[in-house]
Amino acid sequence: MHSAQRPITVLACALGGEGGGVLSGWLIEAARHAGYAAQSTSVPGVAQRTGATTYYLEFYPVPQAALHGRHPVFSLYPVAGQLDLLVSSELLETVRQVSLGMADASRTRIITSSGRTLTTLERIPLGDGRYDSARLIEVLRAHSGEHHLLDMARLASDAGTVVSAVMLGAVAASGVLPFDRGAYEAAIKTGGRGAEASLCGFSIAFDQVITARQGGEGVRQRVAGPKLAATAPTLPPALAARFPDAVHGMLALGHARLVQYQDEAYAALYVERLVRVLEAEYLSDPGAAQGFAITREMARWLALWMAFDDIVRVADLKLRASRHRRVRAEVNAGVGDVVKLWDLFRPGVPEISALLPAWLAQALVRWDTRRQQRGLQPWSFKLALGSHTVKGALALRLLTALRGQRRRGQRYAQEQALIEQWLGGVIQLTQADWAQGYEVALCGRLIKGYGNTNERGKESLLHVLKHLALEAEFASPAERAHAIAQARNAALADDGGKALDQTLQQHGAAARLVKPVPIRFVRRAAARPPA
Repeated sequence: MHSAQRPITVLACALGGEGGGVLSGWLIEAARHAGYAAQSTSVPGVAQRTGATTYYLEFYPVPQAALHGRHPVFSLYPVAGQLDLLVSSELLETVRQVSLGMADASRTRIITSSGRTLTTLERIPLGDGRYDSARLIEVLRAHSGEHHLLDMARLASDAGTVVSAVMLGAVAASGVLPFDRGAYEAAIKTGGRGAEASLCGFSIAFDQVITARQGGEGVRQRVAGPKLAATAPTLPPALAARFPDAVHGMLALGHARLVQYQDEAYAALYVERLVRVLEAEYLSDPGAAQGFAITREMARWLALWMAFDDIVRVADLKLRASRHRRVRAEVNAGVGDVVKLWDLFRPGVPEISALLPAWLAQALVRWDTRRQQRGLQPWSFKLALGSHTVKGALALRLLTALRGQRRRGQRYAQEQALIEQWLGGVIQLTQADWAQGYEVALCGRLIKGYGNTNERGKESLLHVLKHLALEAEFASPAERAHAIAQARNAALADDGGKALDQTLQQHGAAARLVKPVPIRFVRRAAARPPA
């Protein structure tokens, strides 16, 4: 219960560009409409979409008409442990505020989003650098009297509005502020254009929180919202019969991905490769004590590697209707709004040679290599295509029509040869010892991204396979498996590869070769005379 002698304190946190200022303005306007005194202050983030923006608001719980001309005195800054409501659009940012002592388990209600906008530190590792959301939620449970967790980004997208409208609906339903629903809706309507979509997002969040609280689950509550119907691919019965149930889920996803990426024949090649892995796993684990984990992991990473990125795939992704719907939702475009979408490309020799026959591609690569040895930058050209135009859409469609040429290109042959090296190593090591095969299968995590990142990942994987997994000497298979795991983790933790080289040498394997890099001389610009 709030004391009538002190203000109700609210701290609202949003990322730059998510409408935190709009939310703060709506709350102040709702208070004025309902006849209550309020005040807000803000600390903006450093840049659009990069910095957290906090808004501190205080509301006096007695209507101004009952104060008989007296005016409450508000504070400009929040005090640790003295918040009545903490509302945030990002889970980790919410926990950060809790770690600063802002929340109190006996007093504070928390409203936050289950979605994540990853921080720079989470994006840097080549592996999964995300913080564990389950542990973050446990922190909220331990430091709040009541908490509500919503998928704010999805709710905003479904309503065609911004996150601030969803946050406002959750705040209105939390019961912390003494306003009725009409005051909040009146505040939204003052915004003019986009008010209808904002009201929709407000209503969805309001109904979810109200339903949870009235259902007796308000204390330490998680409101996840209705899940969208999943359209998981269906595995053909004949294919399902060839694999154990434990593999079906990942196999169905991989098979569908490769049919879409290339064709049925390419997906069949994927299946035949997995059959070879499954047969090897039966030999090392005939009782299936490990639940066919090697085959399941290979179904995941093999599909991702076989569906390597090239200009054909990029063009296909650019043309998908789901992408255009997502872009329209991101810019909050209405039914009658025209959205012009320009895609900027910079194709170079690697992208062009990927679809050429080997003899022609190698000649092109040699030409560009000689240019770079003379100190020139790699050859490329700029290309801007408006996918909203007929000309741009036709150009992208022409690129997707080159899917059949992919098999005749140099990149396809190179990727298949590398995949077979990895696959052969997994099968050989699995037959010798299950743990060894499993660790090498997990090395598929190193293959990610595109360009130089993708090339470094493949080089690291194959180097670990050849020099550590197959050639290095160990006292036991368990030691070999442990060394492979250490090398994989080192490669994921350090993009530069120094940690990987150190790990390789610790286990008696050769470090990676240092690649020569051409020296480029840049003419210094002439100094300008002082003004």
